[in-house]
Amino acid sequence: MNLPVPTVLFTPSWHAELELGYARFGDSTRPVLRRHKGPLRVQKHLYAEGPEVCQHIIVHPPGGIAGGDRLDISASVGTHAWAQITSPGAAKWYRAAGPAYQRLTLKVAPGATLEWLPQETIIFSGAQAELSTSIDLEGDARLFYWDVVALGRPASGERFDLGHFQAQLDIRRDGQLLWHERQRIVGDDSLLDSPIGLDGQPVFATLLVTGEIDRELLETCRSLPNDVRGDLTQLPGLLVARCLASEALLARGWLIDLWRLLRPALLGREALPPRIWST
Repeated sequence: MNLPVPTVLFTPSWHAELELGYARFGDSTRPVLRRHKGPLRVQKHLYAEGPEVCQHIIVHPPGGIAGGDRLDISASVGTHAWAQITSPGAAKWYRAAGPAYQRLTLKVAPGATLEWLPQETIIFSGAQAELSTSIDLEGDARLFYWDVVALGRPASGERFDLGHFQAQLDIRRDGQLLWHERQRIVGDDSLLDSPIGLDGQPVFATLLVTGEIDRELLETCRSLPNDVRGDLTQLPGLLVARCLASEALLARGWLIDLWRLLRPALLGREALPPRIWST
């Protein structure tokens, strides 16, 4: 007796990994590890500011993240090295029948500096995006980190009415928890419009930078002219900035303006925007 062969449907997905490492040699930071698997790469390292700061641009060739995809990214910055990592454009998470994942692991050694400055993340309606970020700082390591999240595509009239977005961020210094945050927003959640939630704004952004600034600079940052609803809070050893915006370009512009003010004060270098931000 011949039994029918069951039909099995396979959903194509990508599992991509990228592992980066940086070390200091004399007055230069050099990439010492660049290992990848699947569609995740970095472009050639750049030295727009001179040899001390090594800039890398992470590229995801498929152009978007779909259900079942997994991105695992790790970067380790060695003692006294300085890495600046950004992206060429928005990361897009597409509508999908199942979740997609991104895991980011960052380690910064004593005396080292990491600037994690990607462009925005766009979560399409119907996407199921699950992101986790773990950052470990050692000794006097310095961090400048931001993220911009856009829910739906307001320019196309798309509201985030299906799917979910969830994210977890942990920052530790010498094993001690410095920052812990979890977010979860589901499609058409009341938080999207609530005044204690996103208040009808589809874009939210966060900036976290180690160190402390004086009251005068804090007020200068707060008084920046902008079209976002944002503010800054100085915590012990950590400055936090957040905003809500009607579109990602406004949020990113506010973060860049803050970076221009805070980078010289907290990292001791003039802010020179990567050329990729202007393309």
